[in-house]
Amino acid sequence: MAENLDKRFYDNFRTFGFDVSAIRLSEILFCFSVLSVFIPYKVYPLVFLVSALAFYFDTSKLSFPKWSVFLSVFAGYALISFIVTFEEQNSQMTNIIKLLVNFVYLYFAVIWLGQRDNNRLIKSLDIILHLIFILVFLQLLLYHQALDFRLVGGSSSSGQASMLYNKGLYFWGLEDKNMFGARIAMIGFPYILIPLIQKNKVSIIRIVIVFGLGYLSLSRTPIVALLIGCGYLLWISTNKWMRIGMVVFAIAALPFVLEKVIRVDQLTASNDGMGIRLVYWKSFFQHFREIPVLGVGFEKAPGFLKEYSDFYRGEPHIHNTFLTAYLEMGIIGLISYGLFLYYFMQTCVRNVANTHFWIMVFLPLLAIMMILYSGYDNDIVLYLSLIFLLGSHHTINFKETKLSLI
Repeated sequence: MAENLDKRFYDNFRTFGFDVSAIRLSEILFCFSVLSVFIPYKVYPLVFLVSALAFYFDTSKLSFPKWSVFLSVFAGYALISFIVTFEEQNSQMTNIIKLLVNFVYLYFAVIWLGQRDNNRLIKSLDIILHLIFILVFLQLLLYHQALDFRLVGGSSSSGQASMLYNKGLYFWGLEDKNMFGARIAMIGFPYILIPLIQKNKVSIIRIVIVFGLGYLSLSRTPIVALLIGCGYLLWISTNKWMRIGMVVFAIAALPFVLEKVIRVDQLTASNDGMGIRLVYWKSFFQHFREIPVLGVGFEKAPGFLKEYSDFYRGEPHIHNTFLTAYLEMGIIGLISYGLFLYYFMQTCVRNVANTHFWIMVFLPLLAIMMILYSGYDNDIVLYLSLIFLLGSHHTINFKETKLSLI
């Protein structure tokens, strides 16, 4: 059936003079899935579902690894919690659909990727990622131009940084500063790793591009994640003298990073994003006993925060994947989600024993999950798919990895 779908698709393209016979429809849809989350109109759920269907038809045999079982438990309990605690809120309905669609996509994408030669797919993905980041740059350039580039040198607070995101100028990515920054990191780090997979080299220009876009986004989230991932990559790929140079550079750059990027003097302020997180986390631990063992209900974190936090700024969750899992879905949600991640990591390691690679890609993910995501976001799903694609391609010998300008 997959061959027939591909044949009809390619015949249509040949009608207009294009020959894409070397590329399967499922590969095109995988690349378009990554692209679709940057489109300002919410087309990605439909794209994810169509892609999952294509992956299914292009997969010779379905399997049910342990990670998929615990992911199903988490999704099933979320659905039960949604039904039991449902109120007429658009966000609650939207997010349960989002959860189910994203998890269906992740399952079929990973099973499909694990049964094929992905060399051609990685080449196609690289082209799409170049296009994505060109448009990200143009979007950020438009934002900064509207402010006469006053914030190119950095912002003094989260509030000032948020001024950059003019909804009237929005055409690509996300309107939210933190989520846009996180997406740059989640898609940008796999983009950095493609030359490592293809040619066993670290591209300096790619690191500069992604860090530059993260910096221009004025969000601390991508910088923290990228520092962890790229720092680990460079450390294991270089010799002793290069590592000494990295340490010296890090020390020299630390004052600038702390002041202009991390904004360390604002971390505990009540109007700062990190300060708000600290208040929410404090309320969680102080009122832990008030949380039912089965959770307060899917998407019910705002009610808890309104009642127990010193203040509430309207966030939909507590800005920590694991705390949100327990708060909303109790011990079942936390354990099932934790075991999903654990067994997914285990599957990655058993598939191809790239120990350094897997440590390198999971550390930034865990760091961002600790400060931002709800856990079923499309960014996480795409990131897991992309790192599985890259890390399962072949074993990497980091002792032979070379630094390259491009």
